[in-house]
Amino acid sequence: MFNLKDAFFAFIILGILILIARVIRQKIQWLRSLYIPSSIVAGVLALLLGPGVLGAIAGPNSSVANGLFSETIRTVWSQSPGIFINIVFAAIFLGETIPSPREIWRKAAPQVAFGQTLAWGQYVVGLLLVLLVLTPLFGIDPMAGALIEVAFEGGHGTAAGMAETFVQLGFPEGADLSLGLATVGIVSGIVAGTALANWGRRNGKLQIDKIDPNQPDQSTIKEDRESREIQVARANLLQDLLIDPLTLNLGFVALALLIGWLILQGLVAVENLTWATQGFKLMAYVPLFPMALIGGLIVQLILERLGLSFLIIRPLIANIAGVALDIVIVTAIATISLKVLGSNIWPFIILSIAGIVWNVWVFLFLGPRLLPSFWFERGIGDMGQSMGVTATGIVLMRMVDPQNKSGAFESFAYKQLLFEPIVGGGLFTAAAPALINQFGPIAVLGLTGLILIAWLAFGFWNFKQTIRNS
Repeated sequence: MFNLKDAFFAFIILGILILIARVIRQKIQWLRSLYIPSSIVAGVLALLLGPGVLGAIAGPNSSVANGLFSETIRTVWSQSPGIFINIVFAAIFLGETIPSPREIWRKAAPQVAFGQTLAWGQYVVGLLLVLLVLTPLFGIDPMAGALIEVAFEGGHGTAAGMAETFVQLGFPEGADLSLGLATVGIVSGIVAGTALANWGRRNGKLQIDKIDPNQPDQSTIKEDRESREIQVARANLLQDLLIDPLTLNLGFVALALLIGWLILQGLVAVENLTWATQGFKLMAYVPLFPMALIGGLIVQLILERLGLSFLIIRPLIANIAGVALDIVIVTAIATISLKVLGSNIWPFIILSIAGIVWNVWVFLFLGPRLLPSFWFERGIGDMGQSMGVTATGIVLMRMVDPQNKSGAFESFAYKQLLFEPIVGGGLFTAAAPALINQFGPIAVLGLTGLILIAWLAFGFWNFKQTIRNS
């Protein structure tokens, strides 16, 4: 148990670790060249100074047998990822303009097909490995079949948010394995992406290099400039409310969380009155964060309908989400159990290699066949996202198309509206371990395999239609 003072000092230490990590990152060139975030450096530093490394080296009789951090500090950290990830997802749609579904689909259909193929294929690859190798040879729980998608597509935040679900389902090793895989994913995503970007540039794969350099920027992204009227209206209202804008925006995040929680509780109640009476439970294992994402979307739509969307200041919302995500990453890595990784080292290595190979293969082989134009510039962003976080994809797109002449950033952004609610931390990501536990890996492999085939079929058809109409 811990009290508020323990939590207070736990986050003070966390902040100091981030400052130290920032200095380390600035001093070590390869960390900067790989775009490794300071939060990951801080998490690794905390892990090294904890009982798993420093404590193990010092020995059980040493004064630092439990590392440099007290048990209460580590307890606060261990509970933080599952809490703060909800803030990250609640903020995704807040302050964003929600286009019509038709407009989103028109601009993002090829990107949606490509991204969904990457995501559902991660389930298929993981479940095949579980059925053919990992469970027969190493006795690992079949729920490991979901780990590639949870960790690679979802990233550290989703892996941390799913930790409690794995524990409840009787697969506590899944929490540490997914966090380890997420670290492998983000590093390999940057390394592989950088290598592929250089390879593509040398071998003429970049279509933007064939555009007339004197031609204006072809990006259709609108600059996020607010009208003077909106700025004045917001300033006047905030002055009357006597409230700090950051506090007000934090309130909207809280409202999104509340709506998400009410949705989840409602679904659990319906489940308890219906199919749960027959012994099948799903919503009981679904964490809050995918519902928080829906809550944020509802809050945004309501404010737009009321003409009050100007109250949400997107840069402040992004800052709130950024702080929460940094807390998630640092505390999740800091509390990884190295013993669990060590005892499951071969499944961990096999899943890591399989995830990397699948993502790179889809990009190189299916990218030119699913993305009608600028396949390299568009596809590398989705590949990066499917191996780490959205930021990884954006970094790789900027490497190959810094001026956004391909318009890839807009398609990539619109794709998230049809992507995040389902996979990459969405509803199916949250439900997959429970589905595997309830129905077995073969049934879920059949389901995910059919969905993968459906997205591939649509992608090939849409590719031909786009080429024909262009």
